[in-house]
Amino acid sequence: MELSALGLDPWFSDQAGKLCGSGQRIARVTAVDRGWYTVRNGDGEVLARATGRFLHTTESTCDMPCVGDWVCLRYRDDGTAATIHAMLPRRSFLQRKFAGKRIELQMIAANIDVAFIVQSCHFDFNVSRLERYLVMAKEGRVEPLLILSKTDLVSGDELEQLIAEIRRAGISTKIIAISNVTGSGLDQIKEVMGSGKTYCIVGSSGVGKSTLINKLTGNDSLETRAVSDSGEGRHTTVRRQLIVLEQGAMLIDTPGMREVGLLGVSDGMNDNFEDIHELSMGCRFSNCRHSNEPGCAIVKAIEEGILQLEHFQNYVKLKVESESNAISYSGKRKKKKTV
Repeated sequence: MELSALGLDPWFSDQAGKLCGSGQRIARVTAVDRGWYTVRNGDGEVLARATGRFLHTTESTCDMPCVGDWVCLRYRDDGTAATIHAMLPRRSFLQRKFAGKRIELQMIAANIDVAFIVQSCHFDFNVSRLERYLVMAKEGRVEPLLILSKTDLVSGDELEQLIAEIRRAGISTKIIAISNVTGSGLDQIKEVMGSGKTYCIVGSSGVGKSTLINKLTGNDSLETRAVSDSGEGRHTTVRRQLIVLEQGAMLIDTPGMREVGLLGVSDGMNDNFEDIHELSMGCRFSNCRHSNEPGCAIVKAIEEGILQLEHFQNYVKLKVESESNAISYSGKRKKKKTV
């Protein structure tokens, strides 16, 4: 396999020329498991570990290689193992705040062209959660595509209502409705997937991500479990991994996300809530809080039905969360450097 089939292009080749030392080769990370990295080049996959010198240069877990990264390797043991000496810059990424109270960033995947954001039409559907995924994708310069799964569990009218609810929230992202049971919509997904491009599937547990990948690969390489009586699937994926499909596209499967916490996502907020940002430009005061100030364009738009109140409230909630986490994260890093 040529490296171009794994997503290598002139930009990455140029970066490799600057960072990789003599005798080193580049490969792409296809899986990560407790300090071990599965890496793939044109000859195949091997296990690799990062050198002590490389580890010494990292300041956080986000500086470590993740699935989708390109790395500089030195092969050993007749090419059956390797050591990672450097990592190429990321052109795009998906990251979130660690689940729970931990104020740290967690890298999900890197160098992704499109994020397939999967939501079930049944138990999982939630526009506010969808907006979190969209902010995450746009912050990392990843094109989002929304997949509504399990359409076999709702009527045609109910599906149209769900899509209308998404559009009322100002979300214009492309939507593909699918059923892993009937196969409806799967051809549409295959049509948008290009050879040499990388796609990452994200969503809550049980929405059918692994089943979708099995449908796209044409085999049952990923374990799946039957849905419950409520239509909720069972969590199966336990690690992130990159899979090369027969048609040449690449898929990164990810474990279901219980939380999609945001931390310092100013660009993603502005891109995803562009409608609110544009409306705010019409406020009388530049420091308008959009509550009871005179001449507030946001309040006027809500009163006139131009802007959904729930959409604006979720914007405020995500903005406060992101900024608060960013302050805590910055303080934590400063404290760590002074110790």
